Amino acid sequence: MYHEILHTYWGYSEFRSLQLDIIQSIGNGKDTLGLMPTGGGKSLTFQVPALAKEGLCLVITPLIALMKDQVENLKKRGIKATAIYSGMSYEEMMIAIDNCMYGNYKFLYVSPERLSTRAFLLKIPHLQINLIAVDESHCISQWGYDFRPSYRQIASIREHLPTVPILALTATATPEVVRDIQTQLKFAAPNVFQKSFVRSNLIYIVRQTDDKLQQLLQILQKVPGTSVVYVRNRKKTKEIADFLNENNIPANYFHAGLSNNTKDERQQKWKNDECRVMVSTNAFGMGIDKPEVRTVIHLDLPDSIENYFQEAGRAGRDEKKAYAILLYSNADKVKIEKRIRDNFPEKEKIKEIYEAISNYLQIPVEGKEGAVYDFEIFDFCAKFHFPALLVHSAINILEQAEYICYTEEVDSNSRILFTVSRDDLYAINNSHIHSEKIIHALLRSYTGLFTDYAYINEEIIAQRAGLTVDETIQTLIFLAKTKVIQYIPRKKTPFITYTQQRQEKRYLKIPREVYEEKKERYVKRIESMIAYATNTTVCRSRMLLHYFGESNTHDCDQCDICLTRKKNDLANQEFQQLCTTIKTTLLEKALTIHELSAKYNHQKEKIIKTTRWMLDQGEIYCDDTLKLHLNKTK
Repeated sequence: MYHEILHTYWGYSEFRSLQLDIIQSIGNGKDTLGLMPTGGGKSLTFQVPALAKEGLCLVITPLIALMKDQVENLKKRGIKATAIYSGMSYEEMMIAIDNCMYGNYKFLYVSPERLSTRAFLLKIPHLQINLIAVDESHCISQWGYDFRPSYRQIASIREHLPTVPILALTATATPEVVRDIQTQLKFAAPNVFQKSFVRSNLIYIVRQTDDKLQQLLQILQKVPGTSVVYVRNRKKTKEIADFLNENNIPANYFHAGLSNNTKDERQQKWKNDECRVMVSTNAFGMGIDKPEVRTVIHLDLPDSIENYFQEAGRAGRDEKKAYAILLYSNADKVKIEKRIRDNFPEKEKIKEIYEAISNYLQIPVEGKEGAVYDFEIFDFCAKFHFPALLVHSAINILEQAEYICYTEEVDSNSRILFTVSRDDLYAINNSHIHSEKIIHALLRSYTGLFTDYAYINEEIIAQRAGLTVDETIQTLIFLAKTKVIQYIPRKKTPFITYTQQRQEKRYLKIPREVYEEKKERYVKRIESMIAYATNTTVCRSRMLLHYFGESNTHDCDQCDICLTRKKNDLANQEFQQLCTTIKTTLLEKALTIHELSAKYNHQKEKIIKTTRWMLDQGEIYCDDTLKLHLNKTK
């Protein structure tokens, strides 16, 4: 049955390694943890078994962009799916839930923040849920590199659905985190399927250099093919892309601050090989499955081995030779250690920022819990004179402490939903001059407009209706006012949700597990990253595998450490052979250095260098006639 579903919807005849084992485990009703490196096909491990059963699969993921992408991909395959996430109105959420209750939907994607809302909890008993899938499940563990308090709500969902199995998925987790995920999700019994982290086709290299741009250029000129170049900040993405273009290497840049349309366009050009190199922050790569990436190059140190391994793992998914290259300089150690101070401001400063945000949003003390507010972080920083990095770090800790939830949904496309039936639509007397054109363009361009919100693009609608963008937007507003459609224009601001009532500054508590303990673990992860970058003796692949708990691993024989060791071994072997040759020759007859080197003309330079070393060491000596002799006392 599973193979039939795989072939029907995805066109594949066989599963990848470990996929079928996980699917069968979940199909047998067992709580299951699937640990599969980036690009291992995690989504199929819950999509296939969910389609094999009656009912709805509840998918929990923190990545809104990935959530939307998967919903759209399922819809394209004729599978009904929808999503609920932070920033949606109550009405939008109710429409999505009602569709799942009455519309034969198979997948409901939910952000963890929405799980604990009263409206959602009231509806759960009425949803025929057959499986709970938890993506990025390492977020539930406080020992993990990306702990999110909202993930702790997932276990409480199990109380409402005691017989429903849970599938936890992650790409990177240490043994400690693997154990904690199962504990936090209340697994009936330990049950882990783990694919080895070994990537035999991926060559790990660290290059020490003070001129990273020239080194980057040399690598890209030497190794052909598609590449991703990771940097820490948005400004550098453009600077480096410009530098590469100036040197005849087609490049573009990508970061979270770009509009969705721009990101989609650049991503598509890179996937279609119209652009060779994407220079990006860590915003690029989630859900991107381009098999033939030949190099992933880090110009800056990531915060953790987990992040590095996941990003580096986007190279060589076609199983052909690829390179994961980290460019490192001594200044990087100072920079990464500074991040500790940047990510963990003083507690009093965090409380000050919380109070300032509440005043900026004009929220009274004990203001409404669960309220959502647009939040322009740079406007806030300008008005209250806070550095942006400090505010980001403080917000992150306030999220961990469960006071607020910050969603950086920079550019959410416009959405519409018809509020009248298709039959009633044609009976409406629209007085607006362009209404009919816009309605026809909408119906031709999008499906499901009468049952669910659809993301639309006003520019495309305008082209198909033969109107300007402004005329299109004004007509959509008119149709919304006359209650023909619900129209939610594109929103370009992030937002903050108060997960509990606003507190007075003096009552704000930053728990030890959120601050001190988390800081200690962050420091350890940074130390591990520095150790990897500065290591000169241990095979890089072996070092990474050991970090993730894999023992009895062998040297890869292809990373820079292994290759240097091989080269040195060969050099040592050749040197010893030359010493033996010189000793054997001089044992027969004393010779000048020129006579000796002339006997081995094909190795003349090496013979001269080795002879000089042997003279320095006293293994041979020179007499008054410049003849070389063996030192019998040595």
